[in-house]
Amino acid sequence: MKRITPSEYQAMAQLRYRIRLFLREGDAAARSSGLEPQQYLLLLAIRGMPDGASAKIQSLADSLLIRHHSAVELVDRLESHGYVRRSRGKEDRREVLVSLLPKGQRVLERVVQQRISELRAGGRQLIRAIDAVLSNDKRQR
Repeated sequence: MKRITPSEYQAMAQLRYRIRLFLREGDAAARSSGLEPQQYLLLLAIRGMPDGASAKIQSLADSLLIRHHSAVELVDRLESHGYVRRSRGKEDRREVLVSLLPKGQRVLERVVQQRISELRAGGRQLIRAIDAVLSNDKRQR
C-alpha cells in the first residue's frame, strides 16, 4: 500500500473546500429564490431527467440519495406551493410521476442561471482542485 503524500492531502483538502463552497453557494441561491436546498435539488432532478425517462418518486429519491418517504414529503411541499404536479403512470397506475409546473420551471431556471454564472466565474478553481488530485495520482504511477 503506497503512502499518501503531503501534496495529496493538500489537494484533497482543497477539493473538499471547493466542493463545500459550491454546495453552500447553491444552498444560498436556492434560499434566495424561496426554496429549501432539497426542494431545489428535487426540481433540478425532475428537469434533469434523461429524455424519455419519467420522474418517478423512487428515481427522484435515488437521484437525491434520500429515502422514498423523504422524496414524497419534498414532493408534497413543492406541490402545495404550485411548483410540481403528481400524476399516475399510464401503463402502471401504481406509479407516481412528478412533473414541473410553470411556476416550478421559472424558479428553477432562476437558480440554475445563477449557479451556471457562478460556475463560469469561479469554476476554474474547482477544476484546478480536481486536477491537483488527479495529477498527484499520475505522478504516483
